[in-house]
Amino acid sequence: MEDSVDWARFGKQMAAMARDLLAQTSVDATLERITSSATELVEGCDAAGILILHGGQVETLAPTHQLVVDSDALQAREGEGPCFDVAWSGGGERVFRISDFTHDQPRWPAYAVEARALGIGSMMGFLLFTEDEELGALNLYSARPGAFNENDETAGLLLASHAAVAFSSARTHAQLEQAVSTRHTIGEAMGILMGRHRLTEEEAFDVLRRYSQENNVKLRDVAARVCAHGGFAEP
Repeated sequence: MEDSVDWARFGKQMAAMARDLLAQTSVDATLERITSSATELVEGCDAAGILILHGGQVETLAPTHQLVVDSDALQAREGEGPCFDVAWSGGGERVFRISDFTHDQPRWPAYAVEARALGIGSMMGFLLFTEDEELGALNLYSARPGAFNENDETAGLLLASHAAVAFSSARTHAQLEQAVSTRHTIGEAMGILMGRHRLTEEEAFDVLRRYSQENNVKLRDVAARVCAHGGFAEP
């Protein structure tokens, strides 16, 4: 994005993107729209992806290019890197911008050398967070050194703010849908057990719970098995 940014036009694009994000029907679709928006709205952005951490394990979500996957894998292997740091920051570091990977990066020496070999010229990253949770890092890549300036950083920060809200909302909605589905499946399984074995509702639930605990199988999976096969044993 050039220094003379048309912020009025950019604001309209952001508003349209925000509405589009909230219209997505799944978490995956929301994440894919977030990363594609980064390449559309931030001048010089060749690729984008979201990095999240699970107990120190790196997961790449909605990458727009193989470069994103390779970069995240490299950071996981080396145990260092800008995206890694932002996702681990605990809110301490919310934005980074590396203007030129052709120069040494003393903070991440191992990553920087291999990042150049991957064809990364410059990067930006933004912590995706809401008031209640941290969701990962949105990372933007360019093959060209010096591709991102302060205006691009501001644009990326605005995008990340909208993206975090949409990501959180989509994930909450998905969790609620799963909870409703699980409740329905457990209710159906209880009904099967009640009808077959003349159990009360409380007794049927206790049978499901006991089987779940004794066999170390999630309750929803136990219920799904009963619904599918009419009992605990698969045919």
